[in-house]
Formats: sequence, structure tokens, C-alpha cells
Amino acid sequence: MEIVHVYQRKRADFGRMCNFSDRPAHLLADIVPEPALRDDYMERSPCDSVTQVGKEFSEHEVNTETVQYETRGINHKEGGWAKDVDPNEPEQVERFRKKVEKDENYSTQITSVGGSVMHCLLQNNAIDIYEDYFDDTETKLSSDQPEAKRVNVFRDPNEITRPATSMSWHPDSGQKLAVAYSVLDFQKAAPGTSFDSYIWDIEQPTAHDQALTPSSPLVSLEYNPKDGHILIGGQYNGQIGIWDTRKGSRPIEVSPIEKSHRDPVYRATYMNTKSGTDAFSCSTDGQVLFWDVRKLAEPVEQLLCDPTKTGRLWGAVALEYESTMPTKFQVGTEQGAVVLFNKKAKDPADKIAATYEGHHGPVYSVERNPFFPKYFMSVGDWSMRIWCEDVRESSILWGEYYKAYCMTGCWSRTRPGVCFTGFSDGNLGIWDLLCKTNKASLNLQVSDDGIESLKPNDGNLVACGSRGGQVTLVELNDALSTMQPNEKPRVAAIFDRETSREKAVVSRLREVTLSKRVRSASAKPPQSAGSQHNEDEDEIDPIAEAEKLFWDSIKQERAKREKEENKKKEAEMNNKEAENKAKEQEKQENAS
Repeated sequence: MEIVHVYQRKRADFGRMCNFSDRPAHLLADIVPEPALRDDYMERSPCDSVTQVGKEFSEHEVNTETVQYETRGINHKEGGWAKDVDPNEPEQVERFRKKVEKDENYSTQITSVGGSVMHCLLQNNAIDIYEDYFDDTETKLSSDQPEAKRVNVFRDPNEITRPATSMSWHPDSGQKLAVAYSVLDFQKAAPGTSFDSYIWDIEQPTAHDQALTPSSPLVSLEYNPKDGHILIGGQYNGQIGIWDTRKGSRPIEVSPIEKSHRDPVYRATYMNTKSGTDAFSCSTDGQVLFWDVRKLAEPVEQLLCDPTKTGRLWGAVALEYESTMPTKFQVGTEQGAVVLFNKKAKDPADKIAATYEGHHGPVYSVERNPFFPKYFMSVGDWSMRIWCEDVRESSILWGEYYKAYCMTGCWSRTRPGVCFTGFSDGNLGIWDLLCKTNKASLNLQVSDDGIESLKPNDGNLVACGSRGGQVTLVELNDALSTMQPNEKPRVAAIFDRETSREKAVVSRLREVTLSKRVRSASAKPPQSAGSQHNEDEDEIDPIAEAEKLFWDSIKQERAKREKEENKKKEAEMNNKEAENKAKEQEKQENAS
């Protein structure tokens, strides 16, 4: 029997609103305290409690694993042959060709293909695909402020990271970057440090494209400008190695240790020759060795960096070579000077052509301006200096001292007035000489570690190698990478002006020095102290006098130009007056 309780309610009472009303309080429960339970607890006084109305959230970070891509290629020499035909056997190839030529469809296929090929040839002859239809149009240059940003980072894949001491862009494609890794601090390399250097593809920063395995860490690495598969590297133990990327990671040729440098090779580079096999290297042992990479059994020639001719060699830290000046090269030394060598000098004593002293420490980088080879920059201590080859006594331009050491520097490949400097605090200084000559126009914090090497490409990218093993690609905007209107003559005017100023100062100093020698050589009667004091007061500061002469020459040049401009204006005014008179006479004649 099913038990059912039926609630009876009228339909009108369903869904009716509740009617609340006030009523007095009603005690629901009364719990009496128990004193015996108080002994189980401890009173906390004071008691602070915090409440939050909002919900509590927790933050988590998730980073997916980077997918590594690998590029593989196939060298296709022979193809299209049947399986039973060996293309290396001339008899089988000739037999197969005769068989194909006798086929009935052979002539029809050749005829059909010949028509389409002839059509393409005639079309190619009718249209010049390389014609430039807009020769007169000028490139619209950007007037934006100089800007730069980091676009990519290549990290040393080893657990024990090493500084990126040298870099080189691929000469043909510009898509690959060879980086040499080495610890230059004496006996500071940790056990288990890798000797490998790597070639990176800028499109694939997650994994290196190829590894180079030397017998000693690579300090310098350079591509052959005439063959993008060949690289030359200078090792920490003083040896020179040649790598062919088509033949694996091991070097194909290595110089013997007894015929090599005795210190680390800080720079090894190729020379501009027809064969493309001549190279030379420098080291802190004071030697500059010339090599033929086809035979590294011994150096072809040896030059000693001994400007003082005392037998004490100056250690070479930087090496500069410009292909447009094949007989000259420059060496940056540990003594703070830049030494200019002339390779074609007959007398060995004349091979050192000049010495430029100006830094308080080693010269870490020397490089000529690619647009004005007579001018070059040097980087050392806390500053960057620009020199003229004709002025040996002092640099023509220099920047203010930075708070950190200046470790490397280079010129831009696209603008003659732009250069870069890297500092030990990881800061990249970008200089625009058209805006400022005493300090960098833009500073960019590239890395937390110091910058060891810089290498710009032919576009708008600059590779920055740091002490922590990171290679950062910095992208420049159009204001820093595109040639500005009349930039070359403007930069040339700046260099010429500063060169003439330095020459004037140097000539005046020489005159003062000569006059002092003449005075000291000639015997003079003893003078009283008061007369000597008055004579010293009458002497003029040679630098101030030279600067005065320099600015007087500039004022004279300005006055000369103003006179010429006034003459042109007067001639234009006279021409206009003559034209107006002629028009008035014509009107009078027409009226009469």
C-alpha cells in the first residue's frame, strides 16, 4: 500500500509574493558555557585577523619547449636516367640516347617544347626586365629620430658559457654569422669548457647551423671574401686553422705549433689578392705573420712590431686591413698606440711608417672609414678616437670619457658618419657625427655582460657579442642605416675642418719647440728674477694662438663667401632692372 500525503491548496495561492513583517526576537537555542573546556585552550591577546573581499588568484608561468628545425640539402648532379642506366658509363648513356631518339614520340615532343621555348626567348628579347623606369625619382628619406631595437639573440649552447670574441658575416648571402668563442682570461677557463665555435643562421636562432671544432679555442674567425665556404681562424695556442664548411667541422689545414704565434691570435684575416689565398695574423707576441692558406707549413713573411727599435716588441691586440689599400695595414698595440705598416717598403726599418699614440691602455679595435680610408677610428681605455693618417701627433676627433671601459668599435657599412662602440657594462653606443661629435647620439643596453665584439652587415643589422656568450642582433631604423642627403660631402667637410685645425695646432707647437731650442742654444747674460718673470708673462699660449689663427681663417673664408654672394645678388638686381627697363620701353613703343 503506497502512503501518499496530499497537500491541498487553491490555485490562486500558487506564486504569491512573500509578505514579511516585523516581530519580536525569539530565542532559538541557549548553550551554557562549560568552564572545564577552558583548560584545553590558550587565550591570544591581542588578536588580529585580516579579511579580503576580493577573490584570491594564483599566477603560474608556462613556457613550451622550443622546436628545433634542421635544414638538409641534396646535391643533384645527374638525374632523369632510367634505373638500369649508369650515368658514369658513357656506353650506356649513348645507347640510351639512341634508343630515345628512335622513339616515335621523340620528334613531336621536341617540336612542342621548342615552340614554348622560342616564345620565351622572343619575349625575353622584347622586354628588358632589368630596365629602371624611375631613374629620376629620389628616395624618400625618413626624418625620424635615431632608434635601434634588439630583434634576436643567439646563446652559447654549452653549459659553461664563453665570451664571443670575434664574428664574421657570410660574404654572399649575409644570412649566416660565424662566431668564435674563447676565454681570454689567463687560466680562468673552467674544466670541461668546450672548444667549439659555431655558425648561426639568423633565421633559425634556436640551434646553430654548423659547429667548428679546433684543437684550441678560437679567438678570431673570418670568412674568405671570395669563397663563402672557407674560413680562417686564429687559435688561443697561436696556431692558424682553415675550415671548409663542406668538409665537416674539423680544420682542413693547421699551421705547426713551432712555426706559429707564441700567444693567442687576436686577429687573422684575408688579403685582397687575385688568388684569394693570402692571409696574415697578429698576436700579443709582437709578430705579424703572412700566410699562404694552401700551405701552412711555415709563414711566408714575418714582421716585428718594434717601433722604438730597441728589441722590445709591442703586443698586437687589433689588426686593420682595407682592401682598397693593399700595401698598408694598421696594428693596435697593448701600449696604447696604433702602428702603421707599409708592406712594400724595401728597407725593413721603413716598414713601420708611422705611430699614433693617444690611448691610456690597449687599443682593442682599429678600423678605417669605408668611405674615407684616410681616416680611421681607434678604441681603447674609456674613449673612441678618430685619426687622420697625415696627422700623427693627435687625433682629430675624440669622444668624452665613458664610465665603463670601451672594448670594441666599428664603422657603419651604409653611412659614412655613423660608427658603433661597445662598452664593458653591456651598453652599445651609436655615434652620428652629423649630430654630435663628442658623445654617442644613442645608447642601447644590449646585454647585462660586457660587449666583446661588434660586426655590422651591409644592411641595418649589427651583431653584438657579449662576455656571457650571447650574440644579440640589433636592428637600426632608416635614420641610422640609410644615407642622408649630401652626407658624404658634409662628413668630408667635418674631417677636413678638424684636420686643418689639428695641423695648425701641431705646426704652432713645432714653432714654439724650435724657438725654445734656439733660445737654449744661444748664450744669454744672466737676468734678474723680475725680468724673467715679466718675460714668462709675455709668452703666449701656443694652443690658444693656433686656435685664434684657425678661427681667423674661418672668418676670412666666410667674409669671402659673403662678398661673392653679395656680388651675385647685385648682378641679379641689375639684370632685373635691365629687364624692367626693356619691358617699359616696349610698352611705350606699343602705346605710341
